[in-house]
Amino acid sequence: MRVSTFLTASAALFGTAALADPKPSEALSSQQILPDNFKPPQVFQNINLVRHTNLEKGYLRETVNVVIENIDSKSQDQYYLPFGADLVDKVGGLEATDKKNPGRSFKTELVEYDPYSPTQFFRITLPQPLPPKSQLTLSITYHIRSTLTPLPLKINQQDKQYLLHTFSTYTPSAYPTLKQKTKIKFPTTDIPDVTGGSPDRLGSTFTYGPYNDPVPAGALEPASVRYEFTRPLIHATLLERDIEVSQWGGNLACEERYWLTNQGAQLSGHFDRVQWAATQYYSPPTSALRALNVPLRAGALNPYFTDDIGNVSTSRFRSGGGGGGKEANLELKPRYPVFGGWKYSFRIGWDADLRHFLRRRLQTPDDGGGGGHVLKVPFLEGPRMGEGVSYAKVEVRVILPEGARNVRFETEVPLVGVEETLHRTFMDTVGRTTVKLTAMNVVDEARGKSLIVTYDYPFSAAFRKPITIFLGVMAVFITAWGIGRLDVSIAKQQA
Repeated sequence: MRVSTFLTASAALFGTAALADPKPSEALSSQQILPDNFKPPQVFQNINLVRHTNLEKGYLRETVNVVIENIDSKSQDQYYLPFGADLVDKVGGLEATDKKNPGRSFKTELVEYDPYSPTQFFRITLPQPLPPKSQLTLSITYHIRSTLTPLPLKINQQDKQYLLHTFSTYTPSAYPTLKQKTKIKFPTTDIPDVTGGSPDRLGSTFTYGPYNDPVPAGALEPASVRYEFTRPLIHATLLERDIEVSQWGGNLACEERYWLTNQGAQLSGHFDRVQWAATQYYSPPTSALRALNVPLRAGALNPYFTDDIGNVSTSRFRSGGGGGGKEANLELKPRYPVFGGWKYSFRIGWDADLRHFLRRRLQTPDDGGGGGHVLKVPFLEGPRMGEGVSYAKVEVRVILPEGARNVRFETEVPLVGVEETLHRTFMDTVGRTTVKLTAMNVVDEARGKSLIVTYDYPFSAAFRKPITIFLGVMAVFITAWGIGRLDVSIAKQQA
């Protein structure tokens, strides 16, 4: 993707970086294929490594702070991060920054050298090669979905739920490590089973290490912990999000379609509705999904909540007032409690004032007299839950006004696919320009990330629909007039 020429105007409006130019069916996967006999060159060593693992949500979050040193005789700029083959397809949100300068981020990409290898690698590319004997402090963050396993796999309706986390007390690394330690933060102090290692316990935090003896590259020390997590493991196998821009109506219409599942422990027996109804009076902790809380931008209105059956009336909407007021809130209650292994698919939608999301930018020679526009919307909205929400696949469609051209976009969320198509609706002629963005392994923490779309909207395109409506009405009248002029009477035969 090429960098746009209107960086200055866009940055002035929203304070962002350059925008990218989507191409139809363009695959954005950064996976690079390397030779089968590839091994990360031993050009670095980890001087000191600290791994922070957070288990407070229904997915795994990790931050690795490591001081690396170039031990080669030449400058180096590629650092490899290993993951097991069973985990690499579940890793998302991987970011690498300079610990001492958080605003300085590094390029990350997935590389593959053997599809059947038990280890795969992400490659971190430094913007400037690190000279020999020089050091750099990396801060690497990522999350891994669908790795926490309920144990036992089946429980009674009111039982506590426990999750099993399996890991290595030595942080997996492609390079030797001189000193390291691992900290694990749990959501509770109820941790009945700990195997492998001898952690120091302080409340709900375990610390493994520090290990002051050098550890060779690839060394692992298996360990596991079982801890209480009596909350649902909310996971969406697919989220389809549509954002439709109507400049004539000044409206931004959003619709989200969810395919949810609870990855928690399944029920060991039948669901007891009487027992469930009795617990609604004191709301004890449960592994079932009771309700979803969806915060919306201020000014949202006209919400709806439907599922495969039809409209769901068990919802409550609280408006946040105008565009400068508090955020709105949509509280959703499914038709039934979603226990472990159960699924629930539904859709929600709402409208918003387009003025809060769309801005004009400086005109360019390619605008066609109508001026350019910059649209800034959240890449992800959806539920905000204490236990977190993970998404295997997210598809975002931005449906622009008919006649929009020179479309470009930017988002902080890593993408695996971009497609530009036409979306035809009522009274359209050629169809509306639509940009479809696909992301994998996304979590609810992406709610704070924006999607910026810029496009040109020619002056002539603004009158396309009124002219179409006018011509359509005239065609009806002319057709009716023509039919009315026909003589369909039966004439008398002359003798």
